[in-house]
Amino acid sequence: MIERTPKLDLFCHLLLIAGVVAVCLPLYYALIAATHTLPDVLQVPMPLTPGNELLANLETAMARGDLGRQLLNSLIVSVGVTVGKISVSILSAFAITYFRFPFRMTAFWLIFATLMLPIEVRIVPTYAVAAHPLQGLGWLLDETGLRGPLESLTGWNIEAVVKWSLLDSYAGLILPLMASATATFLFRQLFLTIPEELLEAAKIDGASPMRFLIDVLWPMSRTNVVALTVILFVFGWNQYLWPLLITTEASMTTAVIGLSKQISAAPEAVPKWNTLMASALVITLPPVMVVIVLQRWFVKGLVDSEK
Repeated sequence: MIERTPKLDLFCHLLLIAGVVAVCLPLYYALIAATHTLPDVLQVPMPLTPGNELLANLETAMARGDLGRQLLNSLIVSVGVTVGKISVSILSAFAITYFRFPFRMTAFWLIFATLMLPIEVRIVPTYAVAAHPLQGLGWLLDETGLRGPLESLTGWNIEAVVKWSLLDSYAGLILPLMASATATFLFRQLFLTIPEELLEAAKIDGASPMRFLIDVLWPMSRTNVVALTVILFVFGWNQYLWPLLITTEASMTTAVIGLSKQISAAPEAVPKWNTLMASALVITLPPVMVVIVLQRWFVKGLVDSEK
């Protein structure tokens, strides 16, 4: 028997419509602003119908502030963070699930505990490590008296090596963001559902651990990997605090930081909201395209798994 609740259905539909309006109205407003001139945008109220200046505003947005370079930087960072997080997470989950070593579960819970630490808590020590990752090496060489012999033997300038920094580099933007407790937890939970018989069969066939990971576990993890790819790509693309802190050169600025700098570039003048909204639309497009292209696999990876 099907229970009919027209009032409840009407309330749910109205609630969904209100949610769609709340999400889409700012995007519509940005799209309309990107199609008008600045005087039209500054009108009160602003026109709510499209104008004919979209192409001109997009051209100005791409030329202003080197947006093309910033989009490339954001793409490199997003892809690097996504590939790095998935690679590190699947290997760590594989080790924790299938290898027996001392303090195995302690290591897992330490990884899992990092979920409770927001990035603001660890941002300063992370920056210190990224600024001078080999600082401890210089202290160690000085304490052991190996600095001189090592320089004589290798011909290296140890001081230059010690002062090596990750600031204003793709490595600095990507490496500190590669660890992911969430992805490690999800992969571990998936591996725990895989029958032990598959592992035993792989051992009988003489498969090495890495062969078992590549030929058995990886195909079973594809839907989860795609779902994580969507989440992690959007996460990397929308990064603000870490790129703002670690980059000072204009050539290493990401798109989100570049948009923020355009707004605050001339505080005494009125921001050019029409070109800023055009820039915002361009910046929003890559993650939206990733979600649209991988939407089916994303939903499948969240609701079920290929066993």
